Amino acid sequence: MAKGGLVRIKDSISGKILGLAIPNIITNISVPLLSSVDTALMGQLSAAHLGAVGLGSMIFNFLYWNFGFLRMGTVGMTAQAFGAGDESRMIHTLMRALLLSLVIAAFLLIFSVPIRKGMVYLMQTPSVLTPLVQEYFHIRILAAPATLMLYGLFGFYFGMQNVFFPLILTIVINVINILLSYLLIYHFGMEVAGVAWGTVIAQYVGVLMGVVLFGYRYRYLFGSFRKKVMLDLAPLKTFFRINRDIFIRTLSLSTTFFFFYSQSAEMGEVVLASNVVLLQFLNWMSFGVDGFAYASESLVGRYKGAQNSLLLEKTIRYSLYWGMGLALLYSLAYGLGGENILALFTKDAEVVNFARPLLFWVILLPVIGTPSYIWDGVFIGLTATRSMRNTMLLAFGVFLLVYYLSASSWGVHRLWLALMAFLGLRGLGQWWLYRKYGVGIP
Repeated sequence: MAKGGLVRIKDSISGKILGLAIPNIITNISVPLLSSVDTALMGQLSAAHLGAVGLGSMIFNFLYWNFGFLRMGTVGMTAQAFGAGDESRMIHTLMRALLLSLVIAAFLLIFSVPIRKGMVYLMQTPSVLTPLVQEYFHIRILAAPATLMLYGLFGFYFGMQNVFFPLILTIVINVINILLSYLLIYHFGMEVAGVAWGTVIAQYVGVLMGVVLFGYRYRYLFGSFRKKVMLDLAPLKTFFRINRDIFIRTLSLSTTFFFFYSQSAEMGEVVLASNVVLLQFLNWMSFGVDGFAYASESLVGRYKGAQNSLLLEKTIRYSLYWGMGLALLYSLAYGLGGENILALFTKDAEVVNFARPLLFWVILLPVIGTPSYIWDGVFIGLTATRSMRNTMLLAFGVFLLVYYLSASSWGVHRLWLALMAFLGLRGLGQWWLYRKYGVGIP
């Protein structure tokens, strides 16, 4: 009886979702852990160091988020190929993603100086922070080839329903990064440079390990590789169309947070430092909930490729159930322990006192924001990228309207209200499209 029950759970949709989501959650939580450790390390030095690394990290989030299609597009296309048992599509999707990763990385390295100047200007970086932000940028940009190739590799592994390779890679990368950052800061006195070099070295170790793991598990796919297929215009057009839509969608997302940080910086050093800390709560929530979003990407793509509409529908429904359950736990944890979490990130009394009244917003974040993360996973799995793009553009427009139409006397609360509107509208818009079109979303 017990054994049969275990088999049923394992073979159920919930079992499949949890089997993919739990390793993904562990993988994803280690990402904000790294950001949180960097924040905590800088917070022990000064508010200026904290703000500089926060701004520097946001610059790279802005850059790299815009190329998140290297992971997301690869997941959807690989998962559909996996569901259809098409080994040729599997290997060619990965090779196209890796090639595009290197082309984009070369562009970023060649134009690193004007990119840095433009970002520092657009972020309205305070003059006192500019030298620290510049130092961080010129070191961290060296990791661009490794970072972008990891996006392609992770997308391939997720599409192949393999969550353990990304888990292993992420843990190794983050452990190396944390240890190196601590060593370089406190034993070599490198401060901001120590955080940046820790990231660069860890990323290159990660991509080398990712290539080794691919060779160990998937080298048989090279038998299906054909140069002629790689250059075939029809699949190339599909590849670039999907990635173009995801690029525009992600550009809107990163611009939203870019604007959030930029306005925070304009309001002053304490406001910026407070919002840098508070957005760690969003990181912890989003990367945890994204475990279920990633599971839905993989399974929805797989069942679409296999043309199994029954399991596809159940995957969407159960992914939402599990995601919202986790969101409620996050809200409860933030409500009960928010002030204690603040104290972990900074000992600056002025920053803590300013951030404390804003904890109300981070308690609401998980419940309001989670549906948009799950629906993103569904749309990526379906490769319904045009609709996902359009929903994001609409939500970004509403974000700006809410901010500029709200009373200026609300101060920093205007930013948080606009962010809630942005997250909520994304989820509602995608739900409405699914209700209207079903799995045939354009």
